[in-house]
Amino acid sequence: MSCVQKIIVIFCLSMGLVIGCNETESEPVVRPTEKRSALLIGLIPEHNIFKQIERYEPLAAYLSKRIGINIELKILTRYGNIIDNFISLGLDGAFFGSFTYALAHAKLGVEPVARPQSINGVSTYHGIIFVRQDSGIKGPEDMMQKRFAFVDKATTAGYVLPLAYFKQHGIKDYKMFLKETYFTGTHEDAIYDVINNKTDIGAAKNTVFSRLAVEGSKVNEQLTILERSPEVPENGLAVRQDLDASLKDKLKQTLLNMHHDPAGIDILKSFGAEKFIETSDADYASVYEYAREIGLNLENYDYMND
Repeated sequence: MSCVQKIIVIFCLSMGLVIGCNETESEPVVRPTEKRSALLIGLIPEHNIFKQIERYEPLAAYLSKRIGINIELKILTRYGNIIDNFISLGLDGAFFGSFTYALAHAKLGVEPVARPQSINGVSTYHGIIFVRQDSGIKGPEDMMQKRFAFVDKATTAGYVLPLAYFKQHGIKDYKMFLKETYFTGTHEDAIYDVINNKTDIGAAKNTVFSRLAVEGSKVNEQLTILERSPEVPENGLAVRQDLDASLKDKLKQTLLNMHHDPAGIDILKSFGAEKFIETSDADYASVYEYAREIGLNLENYDYMND
């Protein structure tokens, strides 16, 4: 089976599981008490499925070999699904974005393990709001009756930042203020939709924005950044609260020591990181504060896209 065929099969299986859960709406599947032969780790759709698999599969293979348990990746169709399906799909952990972690911690009690640090020594990111340089949009007053592309209601950069921006500038109902709003599902698509004139304004992560600029797209030539959020932790691994303590420690120590291992260094390079660093719930203080500022209660927040 070719690599592309393998990717398609994985995607179809993941879609089938998600659709099945959504249709039944039954009680969460009870986690089996017997020892698991594999760890199921979820991935949010920061990029398209092909790029996500290309980035995370080598890391999963490395961790599987080092901890002695196979790691299976479950790519979810949207950010909020990582909350809905954490129990129903039997996930043991996930690489959460900053806001999906905050939601999962509040709703499910997941515990952070580690997150990557870039080759520039940065382990955080921020959200940005951007427009085309030729749009004539300089601030919120120019956004009236314009089109806005969000990423997902369960993202810091792709939704919470715009909410805070609108509140700061006295816009109480953005749906009435703007001509059209929609959710792209990925940060890449929000950026490309603005470049391709599908929408007037977009919101996304600065790290994805920068990565596309390096890859040779017309990001820097055509787009202007209007606003940025506070720094929040980069996508990191968090696991279920009841995961075996020794297994959690193996995962943590393997990630934290990858940069001391020649094979680990190669994996880190392909992953786009210098190393992994220890991460705790306290590192997400800026996310919790951001949520409080806009009056968002994480425990009962409705993260399903409208």
